[in-house]
Amino acid sequence: MVTRAPYYTERHEAVRAAVIAFAEAEIAPHAHAWDEAEDFPRDLYGKAARAGVLGAGFPEAYGGRGGDIFDKIIVKEELARVGSGGVRASLMSHGIGLPPILKLGSAAMKDRVAPAVLAGEKISCLAITEPSGGSDVANLRTTARLDGDAYVVNGEKTLITSGFRADYYTVAVRTGGPGKDGLSLLLVERGAPGFTQTRLKKMGWWASDTATLRFEDCRVPAANLIGEENAGFTGIVLNFNEERLGNTAIMLGAAKACLEVTIEHARTREVFGKVLMANQVVRHKIADMAMRVQATESRLDTVAWQFERGEGPVAEIALLKNLAAETYEHCASEAVQLHGGAGIVRGGRAERLFRESKILSIGGGATEIMKDLAARQMDL
Repeated sequence: MVTRAPYYTERHEAVRAAVIAFAEAEIAPHAHAWDEAEDFPRDLYGKAARAGVLGAGFPEAYGGRGGDIFDKIIVKEELARVGSGGVRASLMSHGIGLPPILKLGSAAMKDRVAPAVLAGEKISCLAITEPSGGSDVANLRTTARLDGDAYVVNGEKTLITSGFRADYYTVAVRTGGPGKDGLSLLLVERGAPGFTQTRLKKMGWWASDTATLRFEDCRVPAANLIGEENAGFTGIVLNFNEERLGNTAIMLGAAKACLEVTIEHARTREVFGKVLMANQVVRHKIADMAMRVQATESRLDTVAWQFERGEGPVAEIALLKNLAAETYEHCASEAVQLHGGAGIVRGGRAERLFRESKILSIGGGATEIMKDLAARQMDL
């Protein structure tokens, strides 16, 4: 790949080198074992914090490393290239759980929550999706009723990354009437009375902690309101735009991993007396994978630059996420196909990358929802 100037500076590339070093030393050797165990050690958060991984793109005032959207893209992309989506997903769940607190929360809340999360001492996550639907945020059903000095929360959330062992949950609730104008965000903390979690098993991302959350007359201090009451929808939408850029970076990194393992395999695997790469059909398949990866990479850099400038490219982000999903799914499928039988045996990167390839065409906004969102933004 060519140097991705002018969007990435020498400082960005130093961040990239640090993330790669961390991922290769601390995740890659354990990726298969952690996937099979459906878990990874909690001390990985502290190691990631010390390596500058958790704090990249977050304010230095709260223990972050500073930077911009490109720092966050680098972290997500390079962690994804290790080929362990489950570890990356839970390790970085603060990437969607913490921003609403930093953007909308009180000074006291920021001071209490953010430093511990960015130091790897506490885990933060975001809880929006419900059993009744994920993308239809404006009609979510979990309620929060103010009762004296606390909100009483009732309802369920599901498919929540880090949902079982998080310490801080940024939860979307209904505090007002129907529709988007009745939504708020609450900070729910582990151990709150009436709050329980149930683990979920998934097709991919086995090492990630994913759970259903249940709130049964759960009392949450009124001071844990994030921002203003009934004004949570704006915070949710702002978070979605950055999350979807991050999802694109994840899928790009995973697609690059598919390309890398396929090239390596094609150069060493001998069939009928010659290596796979000697066959034109194989070279063309790999060239097609590279074409899609390069197109996605180029578009991500441009749209991220628009986002960093405050242009709010909602349609562009939605379409980009879909492009990245198609790129990743295509590359994962071709990687398994060109690995042959080895591609379907558990323990290899190609198998794990393929098994995980469908998740982000759903998570963060399903492909069909993204198309409709883009069309509406384009006044179609």
